[in-house]
Amino acid sequence: MKGGACRRCGHALSDDLSCVIGRAGNCRSRYPEARGTSYRALRVETGTQRAAQNDVTVWRKQSEEFSGSLYKCEGVVQEVTSRIMDYLRPGPYRLHWDSLMTTLDITKEINQSCLLVRYTISGMLLKLISPREFFDFSYTTTYEDGILSCGIGIEQEAGRPDCVRGFNHPCGWFCVPLQDNPEHSLLTGYVQTDLRGMLPRKTLEFAMGGSLTNFFSELRKALKA
Repeated sequence: MKGGACRRCGHALSDDLSCVIGRAGNCRSRYPEARGTSYRALRVETGTQRAAQNDVTVWRKQSEEFSGSLYKCEGVVQEVTSRIMDYLRPGPYRLHWDSLMTTLDITKEINQSCLLVRYTISGMLLKLISPREFFDFSYTTTYEDGILSCGIGIEQEAGRPDCVRGFNHPCGWFCVPLQDNPEHSLLTGYVQTDLRGMLPRKTLEFAMGGSLTNFFSELRKALKA
């Protein structure tokens, strides 16, 4: 929708996609230093906690979408951008390598890029965190010099009785080839997942940080297979 405006703050946008992109790190109009920069350059590092493990760096800060945290994770993957995103976005490959995901159903295919997805994840931390179910709108497209796969949760009626309903606030994964080595790619993710339920914040932070670093490890292993 050309010439639209952010539904959150009214800031002029080039198209509707920018609204989702902006909200994944919160709208650019609310962060003057982000104006004119690319999606992957949106700053999450300032005022956050940072951890690095297995060539993956994870930053965490308070989300402005909900009471939990916004996570930014980043690492280099030894593969071309298009193949990485084929494995990452909702589709036939994801269930084969992502050990956290237990089911994935594309409930509606609006077009080749837009999907409605229902999926479940296993329990974490020795089942201290029980299985979760999510309903998402997913959109994958080329963006700037890379590929973007972004999504946002959709409120639906209760689903599986053995799962707690989680909710994904605006999130996205952006993959771009390295300028000096296009056979390698920089993968950056922004994640704002509300697992819901009565869980201690420290437990959630530990689980989310560990799952993101493990995500990169499993993806790299699958791409080498």
